[in-house]
Amino acid sequence: MGTTPSDRPAGEASWQWDGDEEAAATATADVVSGGADGGGDGPRPTRRRLLTGAGLLAAGAAVWGVSRAAGGSKSEPPKPQPLPSKLYGSEPLWVYRGSEPMMPGRLSGRLFAPAYVTANGLRILDAATGAVTGTVEEPGVRGRPEDSPLIVGAGRLFTTSPGHVDARALTGPAAGWSRPLPPELGEQITLFGSDGAQVYGMVGSRVDTRGALFAMDATGRGLLWSRPVAERGENTVTVLPIGGRLLTWDTDPTAGMSLVDGTTGQRVWTTAGSAPVWSMMDQRHVYLPTSGATGVQALRLEDGAPRWSVRPGPGEEWRALPPLSDGYRVYVPRDNGLITAHEAGSGEQTWQCQLPFRLDRRSRPLLLSSGLLVPGPADAGVLVVEAESGRLSTIFADTGPGVDVWSLSSDGTRLYAGHDTTLYCLGELPVP
Repeated sequence: MGTTPSDRPAGEASWQWDGDEEAAATATADVVSGGADGGGDGPRPTRRRLLTGAGLLAAGAAVWGVSRAAGGSKSEPPKPQPLPSKLYGSEPLWVYRGSEPMMPGRLSGRLFAPAYVTANGLRILDAATGAVTGTVEEPGVRGRPEDSPLIVGAGRLFTTSPGHVDARALTGPAAGWSRPLPPELGEQITLFGSDGAQVYGMVGSRVDTRGALFAMDATGRGLLWSRPVAERGENTVTVLPIGGRLLTWDTDPTAGMSLVDGTTGQRVWTTAGSAPVWSMMDQRHVYLPTSGATGVQALRLEDGAPRWSVRPGPGEEWRALPPLSDGYRVYVPRDNGLITAHEAGSGEQTWQCQLPFRLDRRSRPLLLSSGLLVPGPADAGVLVVEAESGRLSTIFADTGPGVDVWSLSSDGTRLYAGHDTTLYCLGELPVP
């Protein structure tokens, strides 16, 4: 981890690195490594001396502690626990069990490493063994929701302190950094997200209630642009999943929504509509809910012109969840458990697949080249819907115990799935 530059005025908060201290606050957890015999006799994690840090975030934010494994004496490794009584599908490469339930929906952005996310922070795991390689602890703060987002990108976790954007290295060769914003912009910073190249936010002061939008280079090279917030239409910002695009809107529905170029901060187009409950984009379209938040509509990326939409028919009652796109097809999950595939250019439906369970916003499918992976309830496991045909099959399940829906993630090389307090590495891609 990189250290924090000492370029701040005296008295401002910064991270303090304490050197060799034992990370006693790290919650106990067990890693069981899979093997050909299923006996769990593979590599086991060790606890090492850690670097710990503490810093003061902007008003209302939490004090975080970050640690990363370093050299030093080893403590007694946790004893492996047996696998659940029954697994359906290929034996996982490893199993990680935490001491509190996962909250994977807190991650905002892409982290190219397996992570065990909870209400109190996250643990970065080694992709090959499941051993803990770094931790971020977040003490509870009055008024902070348990599901408040953790903004990540480019192997870093982004936070704020007065007048600064701070980045803590989490994975790979990334280095930590802290960069100030121009003093005239203010010190009260809110971050909206990162696309891996930039981190976006809004900054203001008690004097300037209007504030300014800004983008900072995610690798620490400093401020890229800033501009005053528009008088209408930019009270809220969402970072879209493909680099360099923001969606902004105002609480006043007459202000509409705007697409903003993340590399310049300039508006590309504005269209009518109120705050969407979700948004998504691919290389050709921006996808938003239809009026009433029931269906999905595709707007042309260049100018916001409507292209096609999918809406409930007469007598139908369902709501669309955020779609997924591979550039050729757009997959639309619905809360009634039906998934439909549509030609990306025209919206023409090519197939449909009925799942054996309903879906909600906790159900976050993962799109791979071979198909759409769908997380089910705890007792349903992980299903795959083939991209070409819509054929449905189950690829992995366990016997619990558990009550949460499954979650899915990938670092681009391996697939990870879990629920409640258990996270599995299902192996190299493609898994189905």
